[in-house]
Amino acid sequence: MFWTEEVASRCTGAQIINDSKTPSGRVHVGALRGVLIHDAIFRTLTGQGIEAKYLFGVDDYDPLDEIPAGKGEHFEKYLGQPLCNVPAPDGSPAPDMAEHYIGEFFQVFEELGVQVEKYRMRDVYRSGRFNAAIDTILRAAPTVRRVYKEVSNSDRPENWYPFQAICEKCGRIGTTEVYDYDGAQVSYRCRPDMVKWARGCGHEGKVSPFDGRGKLPWKLEWVAKWVSFPVTIEGAGKDHSTKGGSRDVSAACLRAIFGKEPPLNVPYEFFLVGGAKMSSSRGVGASARDMANLLPPEVLRFLMIRTKPNSPVNFDVHEEGIIKLFNEFDRYQQRAQTGQATPDERCVYRLSELEPDVAYTPANFQLVTALVQMPHLDVVRELEKRKGGALTEVERRHLDRRMESARLWVAQYASEEEKTRLQEVLPARASELSETQRAFLNRLAEALPGMEWNEESLQAGIFEVARMTPVEQPVAFKAIYRVLLDRESGPKAGNLLAFLDRDFLVKRFRELPCDRLAFWKESAVQPAEFKAWLEKLGDKVAGVSWELVSEGAVFAVEFTVRLGDGRRQMRRILVEGQPAEGVGAGLLAGTAWEGVTG
Repeated sequence: MFWTEEVASRCTGAQIINDSKTPSGRVHVGALRGVLIHDAIFRTLTGQGIEAKYLFGVDDYDPLDEIPAGKGEHFEKYLGQPLCNVPAPDGSPAPDMAEHYIGEFFQVFEELGVQVEKYRMRDVYRSGRFNAAIDTILRAAPTVRRVYKEVSNSDRPENWYPFQAICEKCGRIGTTEVYDYDGAQVSYRCRPDMVKWARGCGHEGKVSPFDGRGKLPWKLEWVAKWVSFPVTIEGAGKDHSTKGGSRDVSAACLRAIFGKEPPLNVPYEFFLVGGAKMSSSRGVGASARDMANLLPPEVLRFLMIRTKPNSPVNFDVHEEGIIKLFNEFDRYQQRAQTGQATPDERCVYRLSELEPDVAYTPANFQLVTALVQMPHLDVVRELEKRKGGALTEVERRHLDRRMESARLWVAQYASEEEKTRLQEVLPARASELSETQRAFLNRLAEALPGMEWNEESLQAGIFEVARMTPVEQPVAFKAIYRVLLDRESGPKAGNLLAFLDRDFLVKRFRELPCDRLAFWKESAVQPAEFKAWLEKLGDKVAGVSWELVSEGAVFAVEFTVRLGDGRRQMRRILVEGQPAEGVGAGLLAGTAWEGVTG
């Protein structure tokens, strides 16, 4: 079973899934992993006919404890206040800081097809929904202190109560300490030295803990959510799910105070970009909005969902990594739509694709990335020519999204070496190509006029010329990319050539001069090496022929080996001095092809 099906198999009856986020800055992409893990579970449950709700909370009653990157001047004076009470940055249409940042995050939800029932903690507290849980937890303060000590070895003084009042004088919630509860009011002090990131005003007072006049510490807030909603499934990140960590403390409090079992936990590892954990408040790494701009919804969902939650997801935004991601998605898509997918592959695809039952053929992302960098080409028209007809509405929609991704990647993420620019003149670095690579390009120029101008024929033709040069295929492709793009790699060569002018390619491939004698010496093999190679081919060989060629006083024997599948391969042996008649046959002596004449 796929991991979401394993989770579903452990569920009985109606389920309430919960997740939440503190909007203390632009929400980083790592937070999307929890969102999409819970969404995948929700979709799997409902797909199996199990009644389920997916709740998502905005923890906007949390204090502002860290200033978003670059916003110090605006936010510094509000440190310690509830996020929902902090004004939004200048120019924002949002009524407060929490809504300013969570609004962008919820927009990403819509694009990813994530449907949740939203709630905001300001409303939960102010409506009185948590009043009963708050009263029960405050009356059980000795039990909470004991659990903290037993589970996490965290000491709390005898007069510590699990509640944070909003200071009636300065409005801060992160600097208050509650030291008594009489069943109706809590006694608190707003301490200047309570935390390092905010300074309390020193006020002392008594206030009702109900109807939004304060909040529970987040470990106990978790407990109140589990009891009040009530939650049956809620995963937690690796940092909260360690032994003795936050999740263990909350679960133990729930059992000790309310006598209930905690929701099913689905612990999940971090989402990494280039091996680094994300941080929204410090501006480290990509925001969820940035990543949703870069990757189409189905590809971003695929990235997050296909890996088991207890394994980290490390996204490499460099060329090799992003192309691999798109190619892997396309492989799942193709296998799912042709009925070849394994059960797990089919499940991953259905959970990733927003419209899994709609068939379409995706455009190769590496090719799209190359084409959008060629301003003389109309990408849509070129791909329709390649298809042999108009794109469907779905194919066009997916192509438009991939073009957006490609342009953004080129503009913001690609290194200069990774950019695919068709070179107007022969690049200077082309002079570094070997004589064999130059000979290959010259021979390819000779062959191009006779090739059909489509990607399959061109790709096959490139392979044929490489085998008959001979040159190793990776070395041959590097030569193509170097003279066209000034790179060592690029999109599938047959695809690339199919979109370029034939005369331009012939001219470009002929531009580098080739020293024929140097090429022969560089590419020739020894007789023993040739015989060993021929012997290794064995029954695959359908025929062998040879030709004696010369360059001045230097002679070579070129053997053409025809394989059973119709492909040809060539090997070249240099001959010292004036060759004797039948030199090729002599070199074949001792092989199964002894006696073959040239």
